[in-house]
Amino acid sequence: MPANILDGKAISASIREEIANEVLELKGKGVTPGLAVILVGDDQASHTYVRNKERACEQLGIHSELIKLPATVTEEELLGRLRELNADSNINGILVQLPLPKHINESRVIETIDPAKDVDGFHPINIGRMMTKQKALLPCTPFGILKMVKETGIDIKGKHVVVIGRSNIVGKPVGQLFLNEDATVTYCHSKTNDLRAYTEQADILIAAVGVAKMVKAEDIKKGAIVIDVGMNRDEHNKLCGDVDFADVAPKASYITPVPGGVGPMTITMLMYNTVQATKMAKKQ
Repeated sequence: MPANILDGKAISASIREEIANEVLELKGKGVTPGLAVILVGDDQASHTYVRNKERACEQLGIHSELIKLPATVTEEELLGRLRELNADSNINGILVQLPLPKHINESRVIETIDPAKDVDGFHPINIGRMMTKQKALLPCTPFGILKMVKETGIDIKGKHVVVIGRSNIVGKPVGQLFLNEDATVTYCHSKTNDLRAYTEQADILIAAVGVAKMVKAEDIKKGAIVIDVGMNRDEHNKLCGDVDFADVAPKASYITPVPGGVGPMTITMLMYNTVQATKMAKKQ
């Protein structure tokens, strides 16, 4: 039996419908959610991501502000802009598009954002709250992955989740989110010996390493749910993930495609976080 496709676009559309309704409800009370995005320099991929975020805001009725800064901006100038946005009551969410130029300390930038406006979910306070199962703004890609897996209807409790990758943006937080759902979580990475010994035990396998078609059918357990976070180019310069989709799909129960899987969920969860941050600010 071929795997069921976990369609990120369809799941995302359903969540966006709920977000749009929440935005309408807030506007009915005289509140418009506001998202500020800071874009430093001329990285083309970053420009594309930011355009997609602006488009999503427009579609959902969220006010968005784009602040473009030159690659030569000093760290102090950037931190100054962040402090201004922290104090701006019209802005509920702040996002600094990564990566930043090498002369700017990313950690310092993230830590300067007000945790209540940190819609990327990267601030150490939000990460700490997530670790301790407190209410927090969650990292968008991991949050989107959890939502996708829940769409399958399976009970996550007790399942073995294997994460390949340990980045601060995806690998580490996604494992923690599944741990919070009572899954058993194993982290694997480039230094793991005998990777297959772990991946073939996974009820849910999350590949987030950035190596094209690394995961093959022999690496997974029959009936596993396979989530592919990779965004790579294959030998024909065609977009592909970390999972060899054609090889793995017949053996998996559910699988995400690339593109159209995890990608659409990331921006949707950013919009979700912006609305949640607005609602939290309104209660204060």
